[in-house]
Order: sequence, then structure tokens, then C-alpha cells
Amino acid sequence: MTCTKTTIIEKISEENDLTPAQAKDTIEILLEIIKGTLVSGEDMMISGFGKFQVNEKAQRKGRNPATGKSMMLGKRRVVTFKCAGKLRDQINGEA
Repeated sequence: MTCTKTTIIEKISEENDLTPAQAKDTIEILLEIIKGTLVSGEDMMISGFGKFQVNEKAQRKGRNPATGKSMMLGKRRVVTFKCAGKLRDQINGEA
């Protein structure tokens, strides 16, 4: 099952006696906080859930899959996620 933003809004609305509009506003604020933190280059850790981390990737040699020609890929920043130990244990049925 894919968990969409709409699904999350519905669940928050149902479980917290909020209108869908209030739940949507809550989710939008949360996502803006996460995005703003990551854009500024900082890591975002949510206790019991995990850590979103911004990593720098160096320039590297690659190739165009359509043409097979070699090319240089520029350096870039990527976001990685590492789940918390508690969540990992729950996923593996250990908690």
C-alpha cells in the first residue's frame, strides 16, 4: 500500500477530531519545516522514527544510457534516510 499525503490527512483528521482542512494545514506545516531544514543543509532527526540527512556527492564520471557516451556528472546534494533503532526493531517484529 502506498501512503499518500491524502491518506495521512484522513488518518490525522479521524484520530484527532480535526477537520480535513486542519489536518492538511498541520501536515503542510510539518513538511515545510522538514524541507526548510534540509534545504539549509541541516539534518532532521525525528525521535523514534529516523534521521533525514543531507549528503554531498562529489563530481563523478558517468555515461548517458541513451547514447552510451561518457560524461561528467556535477557535484550535488542528496537526502538519505536512516531509520531509528526502535522503528527498525518494529519493522523486524522485535518490539
